[in-house]
Parts: sequence; structure tokens; C-alpha cells
Amino acid sequence: MAFPISEFHERLNQTKRRMAEAGVDLLMVTDPANMNYLTGYDAWSFYVHQMLIVTLDEEQPIWIGRGQDANAALHTTWLEENRIISYGDDYIQSSVKHPMDFICDVLKLNNYDKKIIAVEMDAYYFTAKNYVRLTEGLPDAIFKDGTNMVNWVRIIKSDREIAYLKQASRISENAMQVAFDMINEGVRECDVVAEISHAQISGTEDFGGDYPSIVPLLPTGEKTSAAHLTWSDDRFRDGDPVIIELAGVYRRYHSPLARTAVIGRPSEDMQYVSDVVLDGINTTLNAVRPGITCGELEGVWRSVIEKSGIRKESRMGYSVGLNYPPDWGEHTASLRPEDQTVLEPNMTFHLIPGIWMEKMGVEISESFRVTETGCEVLAEFPRELMIKPNIRLA
Repeated sequence: MAFPISEFHERLNQTKRRMAEAGVDLLMVTDPANMNYLTGYDAWSFYVHQMLIVTLDEEQPIWIGRGQDANAALHTTWLEENRIISYGDDYIQSSVKHPMDFICDVLKLNNYDKKIIAVEMDAYYFTAKNYVRLTEGLPDAIFKDGTNMVNWVRIIKSDREIAYLKQASRISENAMQVAFDMINEGVRECDVVAEISHAQISGTEDFGGDYPSIVPLLPTGEKTSAAHLTWSDDRFRDGDPVIIELAGVYRRYHSPLARTAVIGRPSEDMQYVSDVVLDGINTTLNAVRPGITCGELEGVWRSVIEKSGIRKESRMGYSVGLNYPPDWGEHTASLRPEDQTVLEPNMTFHLIPGIWMEKMGVEISESFRVTETGCEVLAEFPRELMIKPNIRLA
């Protein structure tokens, strides 16, 4: 397992404290990252319904999932075999049966059908039908919203989690260098992404990588004005700006990194915007310290860029760490004006003050750890607009 059992116990105890404070007897966890965080469960099985049941009065949670995934729970979790319960394949994508029906039966059998139950209502993998079948199957239970209850436990990382994030950062560095080396006039976008993906998964000589929660993003040319485009089979042209956003991943811990490259010479506008972004990033990183709020930190960034006449309405960062597709963010603290979350040591963030304008965009980002006195930038990669000399022009 990636962590000692004692660390899983501490995470579970912190979760139970939050449950007790919220007046909750039982928490239903469907977010695969939270499931991993509390038990170590790690499999590509989240496309079918699975659940972790945490109760205040039981030492171990109960994992419930598809029969063919039960062995994955045995291999990857610290749970005893009797805490792993599976349902048959006749529950999979059936018009009659539903996995939540099975879960209701398990709760009734264990006398949990009249409890106060929290569910992760805004988790990607908790569907409207899940809620309907649970409330119909457990009419005597009281349901509460338990969204992000575990996520807020996850926001402060242990020393081992920080070590994994640093290993992920070594992979980020390698993948970004591969991207920059590959990009040139006449090269297909898809071929660059293939090499990025190879670097992400092969990792380093000392440790391998994992699949990222978000595929490499590679908007090019005027499409850099769009934040979340992937790639095509188009070939790069002289003068093209290229946004590269990726993450190194180790044991599901993500270290995102973004850079903007230009083939040949950057336009005056591109150079100006990137200079403003860099000034904002550097000033913001220098302001990071325990005790500052997310909103105050965003204000530091805003004070820099607004002098330039550039405005950014979207958030400029968020907490990051352990996750599964479709997102590497933790869904807790965001670097935006209204967020009053106070930064504490070993919180980790992706600082991504991207600027997207009508016909171009610039992304230069860093992942960082809050330290006792400031911050530690996780990846060691040149923080600049990356200029790629065009070998066809040489």
C-alpha cells in the first residue's frame, strides 16, 4: 500500500470528527479519490457504481462494489475481507435492478436504515438516480449533503503525500521538456501529445508515472484563446503560440504545470501578456505564507495585473493533490476574492493565472506547497514564455 495503516486510521478519524460535528451517523462516499484516501482503493472501476460506507461506530468502513472488482479491493485496501461486499453483474446497467438497491439492503441488514446519512451530492459519480433509489429504499433515513466532507480532510497533506507530489513534479518537468523539444513547424499536434503521454506514464528511471485525471491540453494558434482544448492532427506553423498544460502523476497525486510556447518569434501582444502574467505569478508566490487567505492572495495577483489594463474574472488557482478523472482539483479552496480559506502549511495549490483574450491566450502555472514561512514551488522548470527557434527558418 502507498501509506501505512496508521495514516489511514488518522484520515478516518478526522472524517468521523467532521461527521459528528455535522450530526451525521453514516457517510456514503462515491468520489473515487475520497475512497482511495480513506482505504487505498485504486482501480478503474468508477464507471460502475461503488461506494464506501463510513459509520461513527465501526472501526473499518465497508466497501461495496461490483463482484469482479472485489479482488481489487482486497489487493489495494487495508480493509479486512469481511468489510468488502460485492453485488452481482445483474445489477450492472439493468432497467430493473440498481446497485443502490443492493446498498439499501446491506444497510437494512446492519440496522443503519433509520440513521442520519450524508451523501456526496455534488460528486461526479453520484447520480440523480442514486439519490432517488436510496431515498426510496431507505424511507426512514434522514439524508444530508456530505459533499466535500472528506475533501476538506485531504486539503492538508502528510509528509508522505508531499513526497509523492514531489515525485509527480519530476514527471511534470520531464513531460514539459518533451513537449517543448517536440513542438516545431510541420509536426502534428497529436504526435506531440503522444510523446507527452509516454513521458507521463513512463516517469523517471527511479519511478514510473500514473495516468492523469486530465489529458494533456494543447490549444494552438488562435485556439489558445480557449482554455480547455485538447489536440488535433493539424501541423504546427511558424509563429504559432501553443499552450501546454499537463500533470505528472505518482500514486494518483498530481502536480500540474502549464507553459506557453511560441514557434519562431512571439507577437508583441503575446510577449506583453506573458510578461504581465509572469510578474503576477512571481509577486503572488512571494506573498504566499501561512495565515493569508485565498482571497487576500488573489488580491495580490489582481493588484499586479490591473495596472496593465488586463482583467481576469475566473479564479487563479485551486487546491490540488490526489484525484481521478475527470479533474485533478480537490474542490475545496480556490484562489478567488470571496474565498476566506486560511492557508496552512502543507496545503498544495495549482496557481494558474491564465489569460484568455479574443484571439490568443497565455498560461504559465506553478504548483506549490505552503511551508511554515512561505511556499515551495514543486516543479523546477524555467518560468518564462518558451521561445522555440524554428529549425525551418534557420
